[in-house]
Amino acid sequence: MSAFASLRPTLRQATTAASAARTFSSSAARAAARITITGRLAATPEAHATSTGQDIIRYAVASSYGSRENRKTSWFQIASFSEDKQREHLLSLPKGTLLYVEGDAKLKSYEDSEGRKQTGLNITQRYLEVLQRPYADSSAEQFDNSEYGSQ
Repeated sequence: MSAFASLRPTLRQATTAASAARTFSSSAARAAARITITGRLAATPEAHATSTGQDIIRYAVASSYGSRENRKTSWFQIASFSEDKQREHLLSLPKGTLLYVEGDAKLKSYEDSEGRKQTGLNITQRYLEVLQRPYADSSAEQFDNSEYGSQ
């Protein structure tokens, strides 16, 4: 019996460690991987309707890395199901806007038009933050005080 008594502290630690495996996270476990992207908006976002009639906004973000002579750019296609004010805000963002995007990432396999098997990365936006708007040409946009009641 004394041999089992010496194992009890070890078994108790293993049980405690297993139950505390997700104590660092307040969110539920998900089947999708998370991705974080910081980059520039490649073009103005576009609204589309899915086959079920749900509105979806698609946009591309370019993220560059490496030194100037060895710079590489990765392009990410992102889908957003934002509604109301968030939807209008996203659709109003101009090309070149610096974004911080968090999303769910899933790999999807498909066959292209030539019958070759391809794999694509589907990213669904969960969070979006505008870090910097592109610099506007100062001669193209003038601030009009009359619209705000200034004299």
